[in-house]
Amino acid sequence: MSETKISNTLMEPRVVVRKFQAKPQHEGDGAVVRRSIGRFELKHFDPFLLLDEFSISAPAGFPDHPHRGFETVTYMLQGAVTHEDFEGHKGTIREGDLQWMTAGKGIVHSEMPASQGIQKGLQLWINLSSKYKMMEPKYQELLRNDVAEVVKEGIKVRVIAGEALGTQSPIYTRTPTMYLDFTLEPGTHLQQPIPPTWNSFIYVLEGEGIFGNSKSSSVTPHHLLLLGSGDGIEAWNKSSKNLRFILDCH
Repeated sequence: MSETKISNTLMEPRVVVRKFQAKPQHEGDGAVVRRSIGRFELKHFDPFLLLDEFSISAPAGFPDHPHRGFETVTYMLQGAVTHEDFEGHKGTIREGDLQWMTAGKGIVHSEMPASQGIQKGLQLWINLSSKYKMMEPKYQELLRNDVAEVVKEGIKVRVIAGEALGTQSPIYTRTPTMYLDFTLEPGTHLQQPIPPTWNSFIYVLEGEGIFGNSKSSSVTPHHLLLLGSGDGIEAWNKSSKNLRFILDCH
């Protein structure tokens, strides 16, 4: 199989320094999450406080609960959830939609299934600096078609925050953040720049891929990879199926 390469000429590619498998656990009211950041082995990864891959079916969900001093980023992978807070803000986040909520000085809200069957998504918590911890709560919400997306030579990226392949997200990040959803077709090779001083991690959603070093073992879904220092990351899809993963950096 020939290899298609999207190159940005990395001088010092990052390698994987730690790997975790996110195992199912119960959370909320009957919900199941796979927690990779915020667990015993990795209580936080500055500025990231938590990463959950969640799965809920009615009547399970996340009833009223508080947040304060950080941001929550909800990204739906399948189905839909209804969000409602104590100030009357209400809406439905559907597959491919994004909600970037700044809790600031505090908010109480709920997230419950909005359709039949299994609803799946990701929720990332990002710490706020002291400058923003007591600000009024705010929302940034993007529908599926409003999330910046580009496809180039077998690689698709949805730019949730930051920039990739020349495409910029409209999301404003108070804590500078890159949040990218990549899908690599079989036989593709990605080189994605990352600011050298930023922390970064990868979470695999579908398929299997090789990261950091072309001779490394392939990584399967529900694994979180912490990346070492460098100016970017390389990823290879040497399998016969699509590879999908998220890359988060600060």
